[in-house]
Formats: sequence, structure tokens, C-alpha cells
Amino acid sequence: MNLVSLCNLNHGFVPNKSTDLFVKPRFTRGYVITRLPLFYSKARKNLNAKTSKNLRVGPIFLKSYEDTAKVYQEEEIPKAKLIWRAIKLPIYSVALIPLTVGASLAYLETGLFLARRYVTLILSSILIITWLNLSNDVYDFDTGADKNKKESVVNLVGSRGGALAAAITSLVLGVSGLVWTSLLASNIRAILLLASAILCGYVYQCPPFRLSYQGLGEPLCFAAFGPFATTAFYLLLGSSSEMRHLPLSSRVFSSSLLVGFTTSLILFCSHFHQVDGDLAVGKFSPLVRLGTERGAFVVKWTIRLLYSMLLFFGLTKILPLPCTLMCFLTLPVGNWVSSYVEKHHKENEKIFMAKYYCVRLHALFGAALSLGFVIAR
Repeated sequence: MNLVSLCNLNHGFVPNKSTDLFVKPRFTRGYVITRLPLFYSKARKNLNAKTSKNLRVGPIFLKSYEDTAKVYQEEEIPKAKLIWRAIKLPIYSVALIPLTVGASLAYLETGLFLARRYVTLILSSILIITWLNLSNDVYDFDTGADKNKKESVVNLVGSRGGALAAAITSLVLGVSGLVWTSLLASNIRAILLLASAILCGYVYQCPPFRLSYQGLGEPLCFAAFGPFATTAFYLLLGSSSEMRHLPLSSRVFSSSLLVGFTTSLILFCSHFHQVDGDLAVGKFSPLVRLGTERGAFVVKWTIRLLYSMLLFFGLTKILPLPCTLMCFLTLPVGNWVSSYVEKHHKENEKIFMAKYYCVRLHALFGAALSLGFVIAR
């Protein structure tokens, strides 16, 4: 292993040829490329004060000469930013949107909004998502997928056991809240649907299944947050002492499909910057199988399909007109996500943000759909 240094007087620069790293110090257009002796005091004294002030030096470890063309020096990420990434607060919209769409569907059908039940369900759902996030970090740590992931909860707290204990506690509390609400509503169908949604989350990431490593994460995500969770919340938030069983109409099913599509898109885009790491540990996500270029193509056509389905549901009057119109207002956001992914799918430092832009689309689309149902009432 060779230790070399790249010294930059202005901006970061990687030499075009690996041999450039081992020649004598030379100055070309304001850039300095030097050998290890630059770190010694005598060599430092040869630099004038102004140059030394602006010089940024950092060691880079290379495994081979071929690696030098790809070397870049990543700046240290502040711990506060790493904690924010680990919490994944924007991702909790995947708990809020199915619940809110289900509540608005129930309101359209019955004119009821059960606020206390809604709050209980949202707290329980947040705990379930916390379990998913924590356990995902734990099991990815076990396989080595998160070895270099600084924002991994296990890497941040330094305790796999603590993260797993917190995950299990969140799961138990979340399931307790969901079961209690289902029993209160006396709705067995809702319990079965929620159990199916949680089971999808378990087989997605937990041993011995870990179906996400086989590229099945997106279908499981679609089923869990779409047809299962959205429909279950609709049943729970429309039940009262006078009406125990709401009808399962095409409107409910079509709405759950739309929610499932936008949720799965978040998961799909979260893998763009992890392709190399996933492949190294045998995690064959769809993007590992497809590559980022074809993955960007899939994102573009998924968004087109989303709005085509919306148009179809609107024209056939499965969805009320206000829903269709409100959701089409989010079309610029959908186009923006598609263009961003298509443009930056090869740039890890930029495509990292794609999943958060998908969260915006998911949240806005879900809010528009819910508002449309309320207006239609």
C-alpha cells in the first residue's frame, strides 16, 4: 500500500495519471503535486507563508496504481448532519401518508374523523417505521453493507445490541397500539391487513429471509404501504358504534395503489448511491441488476405511469374530480424528480438526495389526494 499526498492550492484536483503522484514536486497552473517528503519540516520551510496558509494537505491510501484516477478526498461530515441522516425524519412521511389518505377516504364515506384514533395510529406507525429503520441498520451492519456508512445508527452509537434492543422495543410498542385500536374498532379485517404489512417489513430485511437482498424490497414496500396499510387505516378510521364494516370499493383500492407507487419510488431511489457497496456484499437490489442508467429510465417511466393511472382513475370517475385535479398539481415535482435522477444518476454525491426529493413527491401527492377527498365530501 502506497501513501501519497495531493496538495491543492485552490480547488481539489486528482491527477490524470497515477505516475504523476511519484514525480518530484512541480508547479503547473497553480497546482502542486508532491511526494511524501512534503510532510517533513524542511520541505515545509521551502514554501512561502502565503502558499503555506492556503495549502490543504491530506493523506490518501491507494491499493493500486489504477485506483489513483478515481481517488478523491471526502470532507469530514459534521456529526450533527450524520445524526440527522440517521434519524431519517423525512422518511416518516411513509407512515403519515397512508394513514392520512385512509382517514380522508373514511371521511368521504362516512363524514367521520376520529381524531383520537388518528393520533394513536400515527404514533404507532411512527414506532413501526422506527423499528424498520433501526433493524435495517443492524442487519446491514451484520452483512457488511453498512461498513462504510457513517450515518448508520450502529456506527454512530457503537452498539449493535443497543440498536437492536431499541428496534424491538419500538416494534412491540407500535404493534400494541395498532392491535388496541383494531380491537377498539372491532375490525378483524384491519388487524389482518396490518399484520400483513408488518410481515412484509420483516421478510424484507430480517434473517433468515432478507428478501431485499434478492431485489424484492420494492414489491414488498408497495404491498405494505399501499393496499395493506392504506386499506387498514381506512377501515379503522371509518368504524363507529353505528357502522362496523366499511365497503372495500374500487376507490379505496385505486388510492392504495397510488400510495404504494410513490412509497416504492423512495426505496428504489435510495439505492442509487449504494450500488457498489450493495454488490460487494451480495445485495442484489433492482439497481444492482439494472445499473444506474436503466434505473433512471425506470424512475422516469414509473412517474409517467403514476400520472397515467391518475388520469385513468379520474376519467373513469373512480376518483372524484377534486382528487384528480389536486394530484395533477404535483406533476411539476414529478417531472423535476425524473429529470434530476436522469441527469445525476452517475454522481453519488448528488444522487444521494434523490430519495429525499422522492419523499417530497410522495408527501405532496398524498396530501393532494387526501385534500381532494375532503373537498369531494
